[in-house]
Amino acid sequence: MTSLRRNIPLLYGFSFLQMTLFPMAVITLFWKDHIGLSLSQILLLQSIFAVAMVVMEYPSGYISDRVGYRTALTLASVLGIAGWGVYTVASSFRDVLIAETLLGISTSFISGTDSALLYESLKETGDEAAYGRFEGRSTFFGQTGEAAGALFAGVLYARYPLLPFVLQVAVWVLALLLTRGMAEPPRERHHQVNHLKESLASARYVFIENRRLRVTVLLSIALGLSSFYPVWLIQPYMRNAGVPLASFGPIWAGANLTVAIFAVFSHRLREQLRDRGMIFLLIILVWGGYLGLGLAAGVWGFLFYYLLTAMRGMRGPFLLHVAQAEIPSANRAGMLSLQSLCFRLLFAVTAPLLGRFADAHGVGNSFRLLFFAYLLVLPPLVWLFLRQRHGVGSHP
Repeated sequence: MTSLRRNIPLLYGFSFLQMTLFPMAVITLFWKDHIGLSLSQILLLQSIFAVAMVVMEYPSGYISDRVGYRTALTLASVLGIAGWGVYTVASSFRDVLIAETLLGISTSFISGTDSALLYESLKETGDEAAYGRFEGRSTFFGQTGEAAGALFAGVLYARYPLLPFVLQVAVWVLALLLTRGMAEPPRERHHQVNHLKESLASARYVFIENRRLRVTVLLSIALGLSSFYPVWLIQPYMRNAGVPLASFGPIWAGANLTVAIFAVFSHRLREQLRDRGMIFLLIILVWGGYLGLGLAAGVWGFLFYYLLTAMRGMRGPFLLHVAQAEIPSANRAGMLSLQSLCFRLLFAVTAPLLGRFADAHGVGNSFRLLFFAYLLVLPPLVWLFLRQRHGVGSHP
């Protein structure tokens, strides 16, 4: 029991290190200036990254459920070291592609596994009902880590473009050391002999049999994408608006601190607003963020991006808690990975198209396009979610 309680701070530390991404605040500039990529190539690259995760997403969660969450996170750390190591010698699209593929597989082993380990550890220690609060704290530490990494990113990049990547390798070495102290919680392990049959059964449960889980996953994917597209567009948007390079790090740090703060208070907002109020708040933030980014053209226009990061902070703990309550322990990591798989697959399909549009018509017009797209997509998903929640009791 004591070792399982120790998992909580270790997962917080792992989340902090995983998200301490020194290159993130300047990586689009690195790809454009140092490697020579266009916005189309950059979003194509992220599409390939998404495909790598799609290929490994469910298998990695399936493997995690069988070999153990601790082993999966250890492997993810080793792949993280390798991926960022390749970046330190990258000079072409091919090199970046190799690095992103390694990092994509690393991320796929973390996706679902960290949340599953947290939930199962809390379940064994009797704190399962407070999962939303603990998930919010984990998100807080992760986003605080990314903010810390981004704070001086512009200065580090200006001094030596590869310095953020060298520091990133060291970060993943520390993450590897943390995984060695984690404990594996006891779980249900009633697995079938036929792995393909069991995989299909899990997918059928998520997308066909459990309607509440299905609509929760679909809404979570849509909202997740709404906060993910701007990650790759906001840097050229800021540069076009005349934001100084030295300010990129602090601005990125501010965005991640916004995610962190709203993640911590997500469970309290849910208690006050209940499910219906939370959902309406999330969609208003999405619409307001994209409309503002699409219409504002000045130096301070990036502040509308913070509306999307606030939404991102609240969405994770809220919708993950709803989904976790519907998932059996034996296949928890695998089923959570199915959500990430669909998220990455949709991004892989849409991102290159968005990149071409941005190259041809500008980043501002891309944000306006996304505003109209979400104006159409979100209302029916929200209606379905609230209908399913209301059908079995809409109160949290």
